[in-house]
Amino acid sequence: MAGSHIALGAAAWFAAAPRLGMPALDPLSLGLAVLGSLLPDIDHPKSWVGKRVWPLSLVCAKLFGHRGMTHSLIAVAGCAALLLDGRMPLPITAPLVVGYLSHLVADLLTPGGLRLAWPLKGTWSLPLCRTGSAFEPLVVALMLSWAWGATKERFDPQAGLRAAGVCRILGPELPSLCGPGVLPGPQANRVGLAWLRDTLPPVISR
Repeated sequence: MAGSHIALGAAAWFAAAPRLGMPALDPLSLGLAVLGSLLPDIDHPKSWVGKRVWPLSLVCAKLFGHRGMTHSLIAVAGCAALLLDGRMPLPITAPLVVGYLSHLVADLLTPGGLRLAWPLKGTWSLPLCRTGSAFEPLVVALMLSWAWGATKERFDPQAGLRAAGVCRILGPELPSLCGPGVLPGPQANRVGLAWLRDTLPPVISR
């Protein structure tokens, strides 16, 4: 579920960033971690990300099936290769990879598990929580709370989500997190890096 993966992607970045020597609450990094947490479900046309890249998600579903290659050790190897390549800056690749791997870990904790050895049919799982169950929000909240408590940075969640671009995409689905206005006031007509630059100062403080 997109909401749970977003929260767990953010939690994973909160925990990983200090160990990588990066700011946990940098809006751009947080947005990339959130994006990474949604990417594995590009193999499902009805997933949140699948609906937005529908032709590509349909092709992936036909070729690999849901929780196929994008949820396998091949994908994990691809993440490692991306980190080690060096042609893309680490501040870009690290949050994407952390978010991506958080998705795989979350799916591994459901009864459906992962086909880690895809294209082989065996499934691996540590069935802690069933997707969509009443227990799922509790698990997500506990993980997010733990990761939040582990960071020493102070953060305005609404400003951070807006700066990361999450509210531009998921504003209607996250009204309680994004607030009544996704881009209030003069920022409504600002886009790209100019808007992000003007938004950064109130978001993070040490």
